[in-house]
This record gives sequence, C-alpha cells and structure tokens, in this order.
Amino acid sequence: MQTKYKRVLLKLSGEALAGEKKFGLDYEVITEICKSIKEAAELGTEIAIVVGGGNFWRGRSSGSMDRTRADHIGMLGTTMNALAVADVLENMGVVVRVQTAIAMQAVAEPYIRNRAIRHLEKGRVVIFGCGTGNPFFSTDTASALRAAEIEADVIFKATMVDGVYDKDPNKYPDAVKYDELTFSEVIAKGLAVMDSTAAAMCRDNDIPVLVFNLSRPENIVSAVKGERIGTLVRD
Repeated sequence: MQTKYKRVLLKLSGEALAGEKKFGLDYEVITEICKSIKEAAELGTEIAIVVGGGNFWRGRSSGSMDRTRADHIGMLGTTMNALAVADVLENMGVVVRVQTAIAMQAVAEPYIRNRAIRHLEKGRVVIFGCGTGNPFFSTDTASALRAAEIEADVIFKATMVDGVYDKDPNKYPDAVKYDELTFSEVIAKGLAVMDSTAAAMCRDNDIPVLVFNLSRPENIVSAVKGERIGTLVRD
C-alpha cells in the first residue's frame, strides 16, 4: 500500500485519551487509537507523537498558581499520557520509545533529535512528552517544533471535531467547515486550530497541518493514505 506521507507527527490531545470520562485515562479509547496507529505504522509510515496533558491538568485554569510551576505540572501530565499510550502500543507488539524534554531517565529517554530520527528510521514509534520543556509554550507549539526538528511531512492534529469551522459547530448549527485554509487565514481569523505561535512556526517552516476527528480513530489510517478528510492547513 502506497502512503502519502513518509513521516508524520501525530498530535493527540489529553482530553481525547480520557474519552467520555473527561478526566484521567480511558483504556478502551486509547486501545482503539493505538490500533489505528499500529495499522498506519505497518503501512510503512514513520510516526512520532506529541501528547497533551489536559486530561490531568490545565495550567491556564490553575488560579493564582505561578504560571511556570503550573506549566511544569502540565508537563508531568503529558509524560503520564505518553507512558500510557506507549504501554498499550507495546502490548500490541509495536516497538516504542518515549522521549521527554525534561530529563527523567528512570522512565524515559531524554529528547535527542538525532536519536529520535534514528528510532523512526528503524520503524519505532516515538512519543514526545513534556512539550517543549519550557513554560509558556503549548503542546501545539511543541508539535510544530518537533515536526520541524524531525523533518516531518505533516502534522496530524487529531481533535474531537471533523475539521476547522468558521465558528463552534457544537454551538452554531450553521457553522461552515473549511476544506483548506492557509496559516495566515488561521491567524487573522483567530480560528481554533492551534495557538498563533504554533501556526506561525508551521507557516514559517512549510509544515502542513491536517485537522481531523479522532472519535473515528481509523481516520489516522485514512490520513496516512492521503484520503480527503478533515481540513488541510498550509501556505
């Protein structure tokens, strides 16, 4: 089977891993997601993953806590998610490496670009935890940064809606879905694709972003094959 992309960066939100529970980990949901990741990898696509931590902690809603400390707690949440996804994939026979931007050698490798690329070339799935390792940066920005560093062909942004709309489709039945957008349009219109820092980084490094619905995990495989789903953002 010929795939459209040789190397992809898959961004998984923490909320997606919680399923209907809205908090913590739903292993039935994670298992279905991992089945599709395994299938995509078996097609020959090299897969790196960035995970969010919103199912455990959201720094921006941490009240009066120091922002740097709040973001560090969030980074620990992403590591828990990375380990959970790695465990499910490994139980399916997928070879996985977890790398974290903050050193915690007892549970994961430190993030080293060349090592990550070597893992991908050997067919291993690489999961990046701790975002960029710096406060004040989202995991969307971490996705853009890691995608640029590993020279990914595309970012798959797996969300809970089937693309990008001009307004919230859950609130407005007349919301219109975009098939394609430019990053400049995303930034100018303030569309809820990713934060402006991440969008600008993708634009400046010519990294397209495909936004699609993760409630149908098989969309990961469809995206790897180049089937027309979701919304493609590029310049």
